[in-house]
Amino acid sequence: MKITKTDIEGLLIIEPQIFNDDRGYFYESYNKAKFTDAGIAVEFVQDNQSFSRKGAVRALHGQANPYAQGKLVRVINGRVLDVAVDIRKTSPTYGQHFSIELSGENKKMFWIPAGFLHGFSVLEDNTIFNYKVNNYYDKNSEIGVIWNDPTLNVDWRLAPGEALLSPKDELLSSFKDLKSPF
Repeated sequence: MKITKTDIEGLLIIEPQIFNDDRGYFYESYNKAKFTDAGIAVEFVQDNQSFSRKGAVRALHGQANPYAQGKLVRVINGRVLDVAVDIRKTSPTYGQHFSIELSGENKKMFWIPAGFLHGFSVLEDNTIFNYKVNNYYDKNSEIGVIWNDPTLNVDWRLAPGEALLSPKDELLSSFKDLKSPF
């Protein structure tokens, strides 16, 4: 398993070792000891999965303390552009984002600790997205920013008018209005 740091402190890319043969493939998607050695010393308490069509945008979300969540995300089938935005007020990268393509083909995983907003755009139909979280969902702790905020300048790799949003996500406020709890 190869674990790589990004330019934003705390965000990690995890690339498992894939064992292919005539039957298909096998890989280890989680190993507590290896993750702990890499600084991901958390207890995962919930797994979530979504199924989406091309153009779906699920962004940009987080939870405030005491329900802040770290997320280990991956794509089982299909392809997404995954995005994390640093909202840690004392961080030198506050307001900056990092994006990575995750797919069923590349099998990369992405660790996003608490203190970040998270979202993804779906680049292929029939995409299955999976995430493990280290805290439970709490509706009253939800925070978020509108996906296409010009301050963040995220290239979601979607054509104009292609984004499919939930009604809740359409109503999120701008980044400048975010009162970060981190």
